[in-house]
Amino acid sequence: MIDVNQLRNGTNFTLDGDIYKVLNYHHNKTGRGGATIRVQVRNLRTGTTREMTFNSGDRVQDIRIETLTVEYLYSDGEFLTFMDIETFEQPQLRQDTFGDDFAYLKENLQLKLKAYGGEIVDYELPPNVDHKITDAEMAVAGNTATGATKKVITETGLTVTVPLFVNVGDVIRVDTRDGSYVTRV
Repeated sequence: MIDVNQLRNGTNFTLDGDIYKVLNYHHNKTGRGGATIRVQVRNLRTGTTREMTFNSGDRVQDIRIETLTVEYLYSDGEFLTFMDIETFEQPQLRQDTFGDDFAYLKENLQLKLKAYGGEIVDYELPPNVDHKITDAEMAVAGNTATGATKKVITETGLTVTVPLFVNVGDVIRVDTRDGSYVTRV
């Protein structure tokens, strides 16, 4: 058990049988009375985000999340199969767990899965991934005052805004945090 004053961004804890990760922490001390701690948390089982308020002195059960380094193998349409690179076990996750981040996954990509008590509760993509462009709209540099851009589609169906000099067949690096173009590889 830890005091709620020790909660910080990234801390994991359980409360009422649910597993939470702290996204934002705010400590508020008024002139009179005790302090209140307001945290924005994400439920790691359902993915929902909510705010919680605690009084100073309240306690929650802290937990240790195990990190597994895995390699993405394939998708069968409903489930994604990974391989633990240390034990060679092959955990599976529902495809909807990744949501829009599924477009960053391609075969042999290494990422991290977070597990608690044998249950996979979260994932962490690498900061950048390399994708080959399969389709690009035609663009002509005209009278532009700033850098002109166009939209391209990668091998996994990801749509990225890139500079005009990027063409079909090029390999680009994409930032997984915001889906932006980083560089041509």
